[in-house]
Amino acid sequence: MKLRFSLPIWSLLSPLIAWVLYYLNKVLQIGGAYNFLLAAALISVVLAAVHHAEVIAHRVGEPAGTLVLAVAITIIEVALIVSLMLSGGAETAALARDTVFAAIMIILTGIIGLCLLVGGVKYQEQKFGRFGVSAALVTLTAISILTLVLPNYTTSVPGPLYNTSQLIFVAVISLVLYGTFVMVQTITHRAYFLPDDGTPTNELGIEPPANKDAILSTLLLLVCLVAVVLLAKMLAPAIEKGVIDLGAPESLVGVIVAAVILLPEGTAAVRAARKNKLQISLNLALGSALASIGLTIPVVAMVSIFTGLNITLGIDTKSTLLLILSLFTVVLSFGTGRTTIMQGVVLLVLFAVYLFTTIVP
Repeated sequence: MKLRFSLPIWSLLSPLIAWVLYYLNKVLQIGGAYNFLLAAALISVVLAAVHHAEVIAHRVGEPAGTLVLAVAITIIEVALIVSLMLSGGAETAALARDTVFAAIMIILTGIIGLCLLVGGVKYQEQKFGRFGVSAALVTLTAISILTLVLPNYTTSVPGPLYNTSQLIFVAVISLVLYGTFVMVQTITHRAYFLPDDGTPTNELGIEPPANKDAILSTLLLLVCLVAVVLLAKMLAPAIEKGVIDLGAPESLVGVIVAAVILLPEGTAAVRAARKNKLQISLNLALGSALASIGLTIPVVAMVSIFTGLNITLGIDTKSTLLLILSLFTVVLSFGTGRTTIMQGVVLLVLFAVYLFTTIVP
């Protein structure tokens, strides 16, 4: 019996083209303008990776579907950070911190803000389940403060650093908090994260894909993830050089890395908001933020311990203020179970402030 797959052709060709471009540059050392082709291939393969993750997510349903997307994005992020750390050595000590902080700020103020703005313009007011969002926000607040702010106030080692025992402890509690959230989301309080309007639980509102498509997407997702890591590692020197040439701080590299990784998932969240599926949007956004910090920090901590590389986790005073302001604003925005365009505009303004003060500190 002949198998017929319904996956779009671009999602099949993107990883193939990415691998071909990668090996051409690896062999010929082209560089220069060729980097633009590599960048285009990187973006396309990230989009393909998240598309295949979406196929898998649609097959398993909500809320496990958004969990699959969040974990897929985080695997890309973790693999990229670790590969850059191992190749860059001591100069990349702050890369994990910058990328994780950027991911949190992009999600909390940029992606969520855009979702609320789009939904507010189209529907005036949108509803969501307060209990699920509350569980996500309380977990995100605890993890982000413990990993990004507390290192500035410990005294065992000078600077915004944890010593080895502190790093192990924070890695463990990050896993405990994230693991507990996943258990609440998928097992004990699954209903808190489901849309309550009786419509399909995937953000596209379509029937789940066939098993053969889900299996093929699983294989292609793995191929895409490896391609993303290799391409990003190859492009890292060009990105760093471009940031230096602009006269911008090195933390902008973390923002660029996080933006590339989160672009497709942000698109999925906004698409869900446009379909009046704000619960799906928030599951995607907050789940990604939690996975980003809850899984990245433990992995980076293990790499630091086994390789002897110091990692800087504590953010500066300006970043701390923006993080706390963003968390506080999001908590207030979701306190009533309803959102309008007002909350979206406020969050997008905070996102603009974050970007501006990153480039012009």
